Amino acid sequence: MSKKRVIVGMSGGVDSSVAATLLKEQGYEVIGVTLVLLPEECESDRPDACCGIQAVDDAREVCSRLDIRYQTFNFRHIFRDEIIEYFCLEYNAGKTPNPCVRCNKRIKFPMLVYAADILDAEYIATGHFARIIKDDGTYSLLKGFDKLKDQSYFLFDLDQSTMSRTLFPLGEMTKKDSRQIAEKYCLHVHKKPESQEICFIKDNRYENFLRQWMPEKLVPGPIYDTSGREIGAHRGIQLYTIGQRRGTRLAHGKPLYVISIDAKTNSIVVGNDSELFADGLLAANVSWQAGKKPESSETLEVKIRYNHKGVSAKVSPLDRNTAEVLFHEPQRAIAPGQAAVFYDGEIVAGGGWIERAISRKNPSGLF
Repeated sequence: MSKKRVIVGMSGGVDSSVAATLLKEQGYEVIGVTLVLLPEECESDRPDACCGIQAVDDAREVCSRLDIRYQTFNFRHIFRDEIIEYFCLEYNAGKTPNPCVRCNKRIKFPMLVYAADILDAEYIATGHFARIIKDDGTYSLLKGFDKLKDQSYFLFDLDQSTMSRTLFPLGEMTKKDSRQIAEKYCLHVHKKPESQEICFIKDNRYENFLRQWMPEKLVPGPIYDTSGREIGAHRGIQLYTIGQRRGTRLAHGKPLYVISIDAKTNSIVVGNDSELFADGLLAANVSWQAGKKPESSETLEVKIRYNHKGVSAKVSPLDRNTAEVLFHEPQRAIAPGQAAVFYDGEIVAGGGWIERAISRKNPSGLF
C-alpha cells in the first residue's frame, strides 16, 4: 500500500521543520512547500520573514537534510491584495487589524490545499501548536497542549473542509520539545529565534510602513477627552489603537489612553484607564466551528486578543453572522478589528471580528 502524501507548509522555522520531520517518521510521504508571499519591496526589509527569501533557503536546506521533496508557490499578488491592502484599510477605518488570522483563513490554508490538490496529496500540515479531533463526523479545533504557545486563536476561522485535511503534529508538544527534536535530527534551524513581528513590517515600525504605503491617508486631527473638550492633536488615526498611551503627546498630569477612534470625524477620544473597560462587544462575520450557530446563548471563555488570558462571557448569537458578547467582568481595551474567539473548555466553539465595544448602560456603543 502506498504511503499517504502530505504537504507541509514550511516557513524555514523550527516548528514547521519539526512537523515535516515527525510526519516522515510516522510514515507519510512528505513534500515541503513554502508559500512566497512578501511583495518584493518588503523583502529587502524583512529577509528573515516566514514567507520571504530566508524562509525559502532554510526550508530547502531542511528538506534536503530530511531527503524529502521541496517546492515553492508564489502568491505575492494575492498577499498584497488580501493582507496588506486589508491592513491599511482597517487602520483607515479606525480599527486594529489582525493580519495573521486573516492570512491563515484567506491565504495560507487555502493555498496549501491548492498545492495539495496540484501535488495529489491527501493532507496538509503546519507547525502550529493546536489540535484537531473528529467526533461523529464533525471536526473540532482544540487548544495546543503548550498553553504558552497555543495558537488556536489564530486558526478559529478554519472550516470543516479544511480541518478534515489538516494535521498539526506539534499539537501535543511544547516549544521545548520542538527545539529538542530539531537538534536531535541535526536541523540547522534548531536555534533559530522566533519572530514576534508582523512579517511585512520591519522592527515593528508601523508608522514607517503606513507612511510608505499610504502617506496621503495620515491626516492630523483633533483629540478630545470624554467630556468632548478638544485637548490636543493627533498625527493620523492610523497611528493609534485602543488602550494606547504613548504617542498621544499630551501633558495633563495623569496618564491618558486612547478610548475610541472615529474615522468619520478623523478624531480620537482619550481618557483615564478606568474608562477603557467595557461590559461586552459586538462581533461580526462570526463563524461557528460545528458549521452552524447555537440555538441559544452560551457561557463560553472569550479571548479578545492573542495575549488575552480569556474570560467567562455570555455569548448570544444575534443572527447567522453576528453575536453579542457580555463579559462576567468588564474587560479592558476592546479594540475593533481584532478577533474575538470563543472557547468551550479546550475546544474552539467559534469566533468573529470585533465591531465595537458595548456597555449595559449604553448598548448602542461605548460612547
